[in-house]
Amino acid sequence: MAVTMAEISKLRKLTGAGMMDCKNALTETNGDIEAAKEIIRKKGQAVAAKREDREASEGCVLAAAKGDFAAIVALKCETDFVAKNESFVELTRNILNAALDAKAANMDAVKALEINGTPVANLIVDEIGKTGEKMELGYYEAITAPYTTAYVHPGNKLATIVGLNLPDTDYQVAHDVAMQAAAMSPLAVSREDVPADVVAKELEIAKEKARQEGKKEEMLDKIAQGRLNKFYQEVCLLEQAFVKEPKENIQQYLHSHNKDLTVVAFKRVTLNEE
Repeated sequence: MAVTMAEISKLRKLTGAGMMDCKNALTETNGDIEAAKEIIRKKGQAVAAKREDREASEGCVLAAAKGDFAAIVALKCETDFVAKNESFVELTRNILNAALDAKAANMDAVKALEINGTPVANLIVDEIGKTGEKMELGYYEAITAPYTTAYVHPGNKLATIVGLNLPDTDYQVAHDVAMQAAAMSPLAVSREDVPADVVAKELEIAKEKARQEGKKEEMLDKIAQGRLNKFYQEVCLLEQAFVKEPKENIQQYLHSHNKDLTVVAFKRVTLNEE
């Protein structure tokens, strides 16, 4: 039977596949839309299998906050061209929104979600079929706090989410902190959160540097501790100099708005080389 343009257009709208792929699938199935959809999906699975050993280093990173929950999703692909494609960005956004609605705790929970009755994994395979590129969920981060906010840097390659301890936090204040986390890539919220092995390594580096500078052995611990304090000011979000007003750190900036306000959590995801 002859395939009509209306049928091709309908299948294309349902799958996002190319015109010729839709025409061929409908021709093969004698106009059966559901069977044609399955053919296109299998094509996506075949492409996915072929591209399995390829590197997906590009992608789209989006973040959003909803009440006391915020999340970041990074959907990865092979090229920047596909990463900027509206269909790819929309898929990333749909996965993020589903994760927010479900308050998904981790990557496995996101992969188990369904969007309009279709599993997330199948939606990614469908997108692979459209583009011919390897795709995968690269990162997923989430936080729960009395107040949450999100920041997505222009270009969709970098995003942060921040949780604060007071539910009535001013939006701009929270947004400033999220932008700070994006710009300055902190390692932890406070010095108490810096992993012990990192602290030990920094102390040893500081001691060795002091030795090379000819400092006396009995002074090394004191010198190393002083340099560790400087390290904390560089990598701890609350101690970092505020990029908008370097004379004060982030904790001081927060306290200037509310003496009880502080950051309780943050996450940062980037696909950029740093």
